[in-house]
Amino acid sequence: MPLITLKLQPLNLIIFPDWNQLEDSLYIDLEKIIIAILTHPDKEHIALLIDTSNLAEESELDPHLILSGIIFNLLFQEDLDTSIEPQIIILENLYQSDWQTILPQIKYRIKLTIENQPAIANSGVAQIPALEIANLRETSTIKVETSALLNLANQLYQQGEYAAAISRYEKLIESKNGDAETYFNLSECWRNLKQIQNSIAILEAGINHYPATGKLYFYLVTTLQQNGETEKAILTAEIAAKLLPNEYVFQLFKNLLLPIVYDSPEEIEYYRQRFIKKLDDLIQQTSLVTAEDKINALIGIGSFTNFYLAYQAYNVVETQTKYGKLIHQIVSANYPQWVEPIAMPSLPENGKIRVGYISNFLHSYSGTLWLTGWLRYCDRSKFEIYCYYTGNEPDLITQQFRDYSHIFHHKPHNLEAVSQQILTDKLHILVFPEIGMDALTIQIAALRLAPVQCSAWGHPVTSGLPTIDYYLSSELMEPENAEEHYSETLIRLPNIGVAYPKPLVGKLTNSRSDFDLREDAVIYLCCQAPFKYLPQYDYILAEIACRVPQAQFIFPRGELLRKRLNRAFAAVNLNYEDYCLFMPIATRQDYLAINFLSDVFLDTFTWSGGNTSLEAIACNLPIVTCPGEFMRGLHAYSFLQMLGVTDTIAKNESEYIDIAVKLGLESDWRREISERMSERQDNLFDDRVCVAGLESFYTIFHQI
Repeated sequence: MPLITLKLQPLNLIIFPDWNQLEDSLYIDLEKIIIAILTHPDKEHIALLIDTSNLAEESELDPHLILSGIIFNLLFQEDLDTSIEPQIIILENLYQSDWQTILPQIKYRIKLTIENQPAIANSGVAQIPALEIANLRETSTIKVETSALLNLANQLYQQGEYAAAISRYEKLIESKNGDAETYFNLSECWRNLKQIQNSIAILEAGINHYPATGKLYFYLVTTLQQNGETEKAILTAEIAAKLLPNEYVFQLFKNLLLPIVYDSPEEIEYYRQRFIKKLDDLIQQTSLVTAEDKINALIGIGSFTNFYLAYQAYNVVETQTKYGKLIHQIVSANYPQWVEPIAMPSLPENGKIRVGYISNFLHSYSGTLWLTGWLRYCDRSKFEIYCYYTGNEPDLITQQFRDYSHIFHHKPHNLEAVSQQILTDKLHILVFPEIGMDALTIQIAALRLAPVQCSAWGHPVTSGLPTIDYYLSSELMEPENAEEHYSETLIRLPNIGVAYPKPLVGKLTNSRSDFDLREDAVIYLCCQAPFKYLPQYDYILAEIACRVPQAQFIFPRGELLRKRLNRAFAAVNLNYEDYCLFMPIATRQDYLAINFLSDVFLDTFTWSGGNTSLEAIACNLPIVTCPGEFMRGLHAYSFLQMLGVTDTIAKNESEYIDIAVKLGLESDWRREISERMSERQDNLFDDRVCVAGLESFYTIFHQI
């Protein structure tokens, strides 16, 4: 029996029957033990391990049948509670190393009338206390140890057996033996089971018992925010900031926390103005005088990003610059040796420019997947590529980054180690594929680790950091006045700016029935994250539904939008539940199947789909898009321009609705668009022209 399958309990007992004895006497002992377990006050936390090492292969005895017979007979004894079946583990073919693993987890050996003495000696179990059967059944002094129960609960939690872990954690809390970490782990179990309100309730209960535990407050604030309870999250942060004044992250939360989705345009404006004012307040209140001040602020910004700010659809360059200056001041106070200007190193003997790429996301992630193209098509006669992976979710894409690099460093979640490594490597240029999605990346980007430091559009917003010199963008995505949107010097690379690898989408093997989709439906895929959907555009879906009666809008991630969609559809006398399907999609294969099965891809206003649009194109799914004011609202527009299929690009909201309706009602036109997309995909993917433009930019620093 593989040991990984053993479901041990806090109280584990073991017996060593002699399987050569008469079956009747063996049966009597086993029955006594099982009765003792069933009458034990902690029976639900007991496991009985049974050794079978001297059971001959030719023996007619079957331990499983014997035990089943005993338990079946006990069902008819009225004085026994058999609602909980005893946990019994048959041990077979164990090696000495297996015993060494098991024995530390066994509390007692139960004595039998006739035992397998050689097995007891060989297993090493003789050192474990032995109990008579009568003592096990009659005494109540054998208690389930709190530490053992906690260890089991933690083990189940780590193994992802959340329901089983919950019952153990709850028992600890009921017996007043749970600590703050118990409450946290229990809340995480509920969160992983998608029972968010239970998770919130447990965090609140934990705070009542342990009001000085910052971890409980932190996760309560973030869980409330993720669940759309912004006001409550801010109030919680304000309480935490008073109780825990040295935990700077709560100063950030109480001042700068933003909703994930907004209820109205007025709410967007309210939180926009609030952020601007509170940022000024925070800057004034932030002290970096003492050593404690400096480290507290550094720890705080290591747990926070202002990621959601740009989704309000305003020019954020001024606000980002203020925030970036604050971050720079904090890291400068902690690492003054790493913020000084760095002279451009001369070229080495091989004449190659050393370019480094650093990210928390050098794995299969939409914000960095495009970067593989820059590396794949790099001119290795001119450039030496260094990659710094600061995350820790390596996969097949990570291996690509490793393969395409001359030097690959994996230094997860360690600012000082990766910063020192970059300085040691004496780069000429350091590129951050994205800044703003990961707190550690922002901190590192606020340092000066190379003479030239650049950001790119993995997160398509200016960094605002004084240490980032250039923003590497796309000539097709930037409006005429784009320089006004960046604190960095803007570099417009050719085409879409990246050599995006053609997605491997395969062929459709599913049908609509596999996903409970109507065969007669006109399916509109609405696959963006909820924070990309602004309330002023909700009416568009309802208008499409009015004109396309068979419309069905699929939201893989739209649960937080229910309230708004209900209001928008009700305004035109429709029930949103007749048209909107909220369907979490577990696997990439299923997601691609949904793309193939859909009729139309509806892009979001102000913040266009990037990776999702490119995958839709690979699946030949027509995209309706309307260019936004900023680069982040022009992704799908630029893809379709480069593809040469521009029929579904709208000039305004009204035209967007018309195109979406026409695609829904006119299947021939929809098919013709799809066919042209298929024929022209080579225009878009794996574009080497942009790489040549990128490398021309890199070389200018050694032409001066």
